[in-house]
Amino acid sequence: MSESNKHFEPDELERIEENVDHALGEEYEHEPVPAKARHSMFSITMVWMGFPMIITGAMTGSILVLGMGFTAALKAMVIGNLIMLFYVGLLGQLGARKGLNFALLASIVFGRKGYVFASGLLSTLLLGWYAVQTGITGALVSSTYGLNYVVMTVIAGALYIGITFVGVRGLHIIGTISVPLFVVLGLWVAGDAAATSGWDAIMAYPGNNGAATMTMGVGLTVVIALFIDAGTVTADFNRWAADEKSSWVATFSAFPFANLVAMMVGGVMTAALAVPDANPFGTDNMFGYLNAQQLTWLSALAFLFLYVNLGSVCAHCLYNAATGWSRILGSHMRLFAIILGAIGIVIAATNVWAFFIQWLSLLGILVPPIGAIILVDQYLVRKGSEIEADWRGTAFLAWACGSAVAFVVEWYLPHLSTAVSAGLVGGAAYYVLSALTGNNARA
Repeated sequence: MSESNKHFEPDELERIEENVDHALGEEYEHEPVPAKARHSMFSITMVWMGFPMIITGAMTGSILVLGMGFTAALKAMVIGNLIMLFYVGLLGQLGARKGLNFALLASIVFGRKGYVFASGLLSTLLLGWYAVQTGITGALVSSTYGLNYVVMTVIAGALYIGITFVGVRGLHIIGTISVPLFVVLGLWVAGDAAATSGWDAIMAYPGNNGAATMTMGVGLTVVIALFIDAGTVTADFNRWAADEKSSWVATFSAFPFANLVAMMVGGVMTAALAVPDANPFGTDNMFGYLNAQQLTWLSALAFLFLYVNLGSVCAHCLYNAATGWSRILGSHMRLFAIILGAIGIVIAATNVWAFFIQWLSLLGILVPPIGAIILVDQYLVRKGSEIEADWRGTAFLAWACGSAVAFVVEWYLPHLSTAVSAGLVGGAAYYVLSALTGNNARA
């Protein structure tokens, strides 16, 4: 056999992967994270805090304020983030307690074969969000600095793959860099913008062109949907926590703290400037505000900040996607980080990502029942249960009930929250079905 063919032998590839895992650390795609491999509270907190404290969160805050007015939007941000705190916190506690990633945790609830549908859906959605955020990076850089969109997008995607390849330590490192940058620049943007109008005018801001059109239910859905996918697979991150206390502290650092800070930066800036027909995904965001100061050093810092900040969320999404699919296909996270990252770059570079946002948002109504069913199963119905069946029909039937209600709310009751309705109905349906089929809590 020639030397060139030898490199593609399965045994050789497996040996390379093992050497990489030895150098960078095992990722435990197929087994619980042992106690000796757990990370400190600070490390897990930086992993989570660096996820939602992003420019996209600020854009979401701007959208809420434009659609609801500042006061109503603030209420939606606070309530939505508190819902996420308990939803993600309880799921994260399971990950920390058992040391299991989401795919393994879902295997207990949906079955050792059935989990593929829940894990595959979420992993694919998160790959889509990786492509969207990478595309946003290239679009903002291209429109602001006049640089080639494709080149900037490919560079961004390659950098984000590199961060993900390092593993959970890479997420810790990028979070440690991104969070201080966002706090300093975000607070300056919000404060400088607020100085132009005053806080009284900000609090009284009525919405885009003086007309608030978004209901509280829709506002809650917007807040929750932004991170419902990643929040549901929180076990991928929280399994690394040394104990349940560390898991809760890390979750709190994300929801409400980091996510609320990011949304408030965008919301305050938008209300203070009161730009007619503002476009948060164009120039009416904190990145655009920094560059509008026309200071060379600040524009350079904004360029660096954009790549680092969106690099944090992209690496997190790609990590979740690679962890899920590597478990499904019996492979390694790092190998799938490269494969899926390359697919995401193609989607982003060809500008196809722009058509994915509504599709991903629509599919997001399928997600809340998954997490709710896991919570009801592990905290109420079958405490301490393990993987014991290939398929668990009650979980899938409850998922269908929650999603069906979500579609009804989405199309016929738009004033209600799609995400909250889907989660509540999915969890309640699973509890009732478990009682009817005799799957009650056991010792």
